[in-house]
Amino acid sequence: MTQRSATHVLTGTRIRERRLAMSRRQADVAHEAGISAAYLNLIEHNRRPIGDKLVGRIAAALDVPVEELSAGREEARLAALREAAAQVPALSGHAMPELEQAPEFLARFPGWAGLLIAATRHAGGLERQLIDLSDRMMQDPYLLTTLHEVLSAVTSVRSTASILAEEGDIPAEWRSRFHANLSADSLRLSTTAQSLVAYLDGFETEGGTFTPQEEVEAWMAAGAPDLSDSADLASDAARVLARAHLDRLEQDRRRLPDASLAQAGDLGDPLLIAERLGAPLDLVLRRLAALRPPGFESAGLLICDGSGALTLRRPAPDFPLPRPGDACPLWPLFQALATPQVAISTRVVTPQGQAFDTLSHATRSQPQGLAGPVLTQAQMLILPAREAAPAATPVIPIGPACRICPRGDCLARREPSILAPGLHGPQALTGRPHPAN
Repeated sequence: MTQRSATHVLTGTRIRERRLAMSRRQADVAHEAGISAAYLNLIEHNRRPIGDKLVGRIAAALDVPVEELSAGREEARLAALREAAAQVPALSGHAMPELEQAPEFLARFPGWAGLLIAATRHAGGLERQLIDLSDRMMQDPYLLTTLHEVLSAVTSVRSTASILAEEGDIPAEWRSRFHANLSADSLRLSTTAQSLVAYLDGFETEGGTFTPQEEVEAWMAAGAPDLSDSADLASDAARVLARAHLDRLEQDRRRLPDASLAQAGDLGDPLLIAERLGAPLDLVLRRLAALRPPGFESAGLLICDGSGALTLRRPAPDFPLPRPGDACPLWPLFQALATPQVAISTRVVTPQGQAFDTLSHATRSQPQGLAGPVLTQAQMLILPAREAAPAATPVIPIGPACRICPRGDCLARREPSILAPGLHGPQALTGRPHPAN
């Protein structure tokens, strides 16, 4: 099923379900919407396309918000259902879900779909937490060192106590030394054990089914409330990241005040804004995404380090953002890493046909001088496209994570997509040998 037909199923089936739930006759709704009953019947059975204006008239006839019938808001939930389906091959004895029926399932049974999405995300969070706990038990240097210190203190206390209990007459001077050693080792054991418990308590929080970055993203989506009042920041690590984010915002605000940015925002072009204000382009991009002045109300921002790992994820509305640790390799953000100090203007198009204008820029620094490492950071400002792209602007098709991306002919694909079940590897997907081969 193509994305366009999937959208029709979402809209047409939803219209039919809402009409039946309200016990409205098809002819009455069609008359109020200004169309024939036969045409409405074709729409409800997903046999005719429907434009935004007609959706608005039908919504008015049914007396429901347009958003209740529109399909755009369901794309994220469809992607989540496909993500849930991607977990099936790992479960033995289960047949592959009928992916082509996902839009109709979502439209007809939104409650069950939401429950499935929530259960899959919860299970995924628990799995990540279990893996993280296992890694910490096996590799965490702090945990291993602390456990070693506990065992060392226990052994010392045990040895000293045995000498005091089993030996007969011990000279007073030596007995005093043993008592002093016993006291010092007991204090060391108590202090180390308390630190270990506090460390484990800080890690195994009640809401620890998400990574710290996901907690910070949820906190930012909620409007970045006071750190002490935010239920999204469940782990100590997330609170540290959130505090560092606020500190960076404040530093950027001092370097480029709101009033200065607002005065230059009418230029529309971040490079011209940076030129007028005499400010670095990377600072301007961050401030535009944070302040969102007129012309940048829907701006999003992605930041990655030199390894390509995303350190900040604030996408524009409807921009396909995968789970942490995954990304589309075709994002201009990663291309900017290879050409630091050069602004890359690119239009990207999602599999759903949504277009975004992006401006990517990478910087390099050596904060420790010539003897220190070279640090690279890239930023990508994202804006919903409002007009046709200039002829000189590259247009790149992007997608979500490869596992749920429908672009079967993508040369950058890393793994097969569940939306292209006939393809089983990078060579089959690209039609040429994979570099690893």
